[in-house]
Amino acid sequence: MTNPRQLAFIALRDVHKGAYADVALDRVLQKVNLPDNDRRLLTELIYGSVRRQRTLDTLIDQLAKKKSHQQPQDVRTILHLGFYQLRYQERIPASAAVNTTVELAKENGFSGLTGFVNGLLRQYLRKAGGAGGAGGVAEKNSLLLPQSPAPDVDPLQLPENPVERLGILHSFPDWIIQVWLEQLGLADTEKLCEWMNQSPTIDLRINPLRTSIEEVETALQSAGVLVRRIPYLPQALRLIGNAGSIQKLPGFREGWWTVQDSSAQLVGHLLDPQPGEVVIDACAAPGGKTTHIAELMGDKGKIWACDRTSSRLRKLQENSQRLNLQSIQIYTGDSRHFNQFQNTADRVLLDAPCSGLGTMHRHADARWRQTPESVRELSVLQQELLTHTSTFVKAGGVLVYATCTLHPAENEQVISAFLAKSPDWQIEPPSGVDLPDSAYNTPQGWFKVWPHRQDMDGFFMVRLRKTNNSE
Repeated sequence: MTNPRQLAFIALRDVHKGAYADVALDRVLQKVNLPDNDRRLLTELIYGSVRRQRTLDTLIDQLAKKKSHQQPQDVRTILHLGFYQLRYQERIPASAAVNTTVELAKENGFSGLTGFVNGLLRQYLRKAGGAGGAGGVAEKNSLLLPQSPAPDVDPLQLPENPVERLGILHSFPDWIIQVWLEQLGLADTEKLCEWMNQSPTIDLRINPLRTSIEEVETALQSAGVLVRRIPYLPQALRLIGNAGSIQKLPGFREGWWTVQDSSAQLVGHLLDPQPGEVVIDACAAPGGKTTHIAELMGDKGKIWACDRTSSRLRKLQENSQRLNLQSIQIYTGDSRHFNQFQNTADRVLLDAPCSGLGTMHRHADARWRQTPESVRELSVLQQELLTHTSTFVKAGGVLVYATCTLHPAENEQVISAFLAKSPDWQIEPPSGVDLPDSAYNTPQGWFKVWPHRQDMDGFFMVRLRKTNNSE
């Protein structure tokens, strides 16, 4: 079976039973050999339907007699696929979106409901003015321009309340919208929502111990892959457009580069490790930042890569072998319980486990998995990790705390609480590192990367220095 819509339905059924979207996608891809364009459609349908779930459910609520949660789960999934194509896929003609969705209902045991599915999708199209491939409607219903006349009428009815309005239009839980509104205000929150719903880009980090950025650029361009450099990041290249399978690109097997988002590359430069130092990466797996540290040190010195998940550490081992790095020592276990590292490290990186609210464009289902409660639990874990791993640092040494979330409870509040009880620590602005200007830097001295402003994953990072008069 190679019908991408049927495969998407199978994967989404797994997601609704609790599977991660990327795992469900891999599972169906392993069983079939799809041409590139079908593979792209399959990926788009799965990630898009998961990402836009709240909007799609609201459409069912508003157009059908039974609410989305009252529909049989498989029918709800089929409707998600149909509405997703009509609303967000401009290249798919409306007739094709409707007909293939009706076929899905038929093929999956819902022949009796084909009239219902057909009627609901056509009702949406009628309200949208019958435009083929009605993707343009989606974002015209902007929060900021509720009075502006739109060329198409959006069938989606939005409430007046700005939190719910944004949450339904851009498909996020209200609590996430609230967290962003408090930090950014209305206009920027909407821009951030739009950014988070784009398909993610892929950035590479060049391994300067094996090659040069010029050599990699030339090799990729010869293979027909377009790339561009990223300001402030001497090792970064961003792939433009579809590059196919990453492992097949020139230089992968030779260890010339690894995949790592620009924001994550900033963290290594903020740590600024030097050759010959002892560095501890306290939550190292899967190892993108660990291998970057090794490259920045010229692979000279010792890096202890600690993580409690041995399966994820295997990925780190594979990557460091491929990149031909010798300075990394792997240590399995929970960094909160290590006492052997006290006062041994010149630098420590604590890339703390977090809610990942800065990378939701990459992880389609993250917005539905996290809750205010899970954020509270994570902030406790982050404070425990910071308190303990700070004891690893020698007097005069450095600790960098980083997360890929945009929630103050996991970022600013963790650092403020730590500094309040740790008089021998202070925030140190970056020096000797070519980091971006005040667009990222804050008066307090920490860095916050807002994706819609810097066009990279959302990140928080801060460099802390242990004063010499401490124990």
